[in-house]
Formats: sequence, C-alpha cells, structure tokens
Amino acid sequence: MSSDPSSKAIRGEAVWLDGRMVDWSDATVHILTHTLHYGLGVFEGIRCYRTSDERSAVFRLGDHVRRLFDSARINLLEIPFSRQEIESACIESLRRNGLDQGYIRPIVFVGAGEMGLNPAENPIRVAVIAWPWGKYLGEEGVERGIRAKVSTFVRHHVNSKMSKGKTCGDYVNSILAKREALLDGYDEAIMLDVDGLVSEATGENIFLVRDGILCTPPLHTILDGLTRSTVIELARDKGIQVVERPITRDELYIADEVFLTGTAAEVTPVREVDRRVVGRGVRGPLTRLLQSTFFQVVAGRERKYERWLTYL
Repeated sequence: MSSDPSSKAIRGEAVWLDGRMVDWSDATVHILTHTLHYGLGVFEGIRCYRTSDERSAVFRLGDHVRRLFDSARINLLEIPFSRQEIESACIESLRRNGLDQGYIRPIVFVGAGEMGLNPAENPIRVAVIAWPWGKYLGEEGVERGIRAKVSTFVRHHVNSKMSKGKTCGDYVNSILAKREALLDGYDEAIMLDVDGLVSEATGENIFLVRDGILCTPPLHTILDGLTRSTVIELARDKGIQVVERPITRDELYIADEVFLTGTAAEVTPVREVDRRVVGRGVRGPLTRLLQSTFFQVVAGRERKYERWLTYL
C-alpha cells in the first residue's frame, strides 16, 4: 500500500468554477485568495444517492442551496449566480464526473485582490465540486456505532459564530476538537456550548433517546442541519415524541441511545461516550428504525418524501 499522501487525494474530471466547467487540474486559485488567508467563505455538503429504481437523486438539493444563500447573506457575501444556476451546476458536476452517487460541495469564497480585513472590492467566486465519498464515520460506525468523547473545546457563542451560517473559518473549531478526539483514541468529539450544555458534534447534530422520547438540542448554538430536520419529521410521522430542549453532558451517559446526523455522517449510532457505554453498547431500536427509514427515503422507496429528491 502506498504511503504517498497524494494517493488518497480526491480526483475527478471537471469542476464548475465561476459559471463554467473547467478541467479538474485547472480548478486552481491564486495564493492571495482572500478566503485562504482569513476564512471568510461559505459552503454546503450535499449527497446524491443511487435509488432503488436504478436512477440517481440528489437529496434536498433546493434546501441545501437555499442554506448556501442564507449563509452568504449572513456573511455579507453577494453570490453572483441564482439559486437555479447553482442547483444546475450541482447536477452538471455529477454528470461531468460520471457519478451516479456521491458528494457535492458548493463553495462561495472571496478571491484575490486587496488583503486585510476589508475584502469589499475583491471578487466573490463560486465553485461546485463532486466526488465519490463513502460513509464519513465508516461502514462499521454506521452498523455498530462509534466512540465519542466530550471535547475540551467549546462551541462558539451565538454572537461570535452565527450558527445559521455554514462558514468556512468556523470549522477550525471543529478541526481542533476532531483531532483531539482522534489522538485520544475516539472516533468523534461532542462539543458543549459556552454554558456547558450539549451543542453538537464536530460536523453532525446529536440526538439521544430516553424512555422512548427523542431529544435534541434547540437551534441556539447549532447548525440547523437538514438531516436533523429530516429525522425529526420522520420520527414524528412515526408517532415518536420529539423534544428540542437543553441537554446536559451527563444525560448522554445515561441515555438509552445516542446517534448523530449529518449529510456526510447520515445517521450514525454512538455506542460509547467518555468511556461510558450507551445503553447496551449497540445500535438501539429507535436508532435502527430511523436509520433504516432514512435510507429508504433517500433510495426513493417512500413516495411520501419524494419532494426531497431531485432526479438526475
């Protein structure tokens, strides 16, 4: 097996950049690109799934693109394309890269020009990249559950990091927490807010089950995850009580089940938190039900939720 890091690099055929398709190797930016230095940019993560009828469908494409534009507005970035153009770019990127399923990354960033903290005259640039990406937390994690630790790093205060925006620079906070967890032998980190309450994981929202009730933190210091809102709707449609409320760290230790949700992570059980076994240490029944239902939905097997699918 090669030890060359480049052997694991993401590769493809083409990238949509500033309104046109360019060869993968030509999708480059100048070293003085403002976002590279200061982190002001916004992005989305979107998945395309192979459906049960052998077609391909992007999951909640319109909602993701809407959130991209919301994030840009929050950060005073004027996207020089319409929502429809970005949606079309997502579809075209999949086709040009020969993908019937995969991950799509639209990103809005500030280009080269002036340096310093006022990039007002710099161009706002947009790219859409698509590539194959499997289970973010591993196939085994989806089946058996992962091990998580509560991080020593806390989530930003709502007035230091506006939580409704998916902003590039904010993820340094997540990277530090993720690397700490991995170095300590865990798979993922769970982050608290500045008041010591459970917020979210580094790139996922979090749920717990106690006595049959599904609980998740409210939308204060967390990203309004689209997989999160999907799972909440699926649960309520199945008659499961869902409560959005503050959650303390020790509630994770005594929960019957804990799981994470996110576009990359999908629905991933947590079998251990801070060396405390969650429930019986295996994927719990409610997690299994919601996970199975989610995968049925993205595979196009549930007609009720076809509004979430954009077919190629």
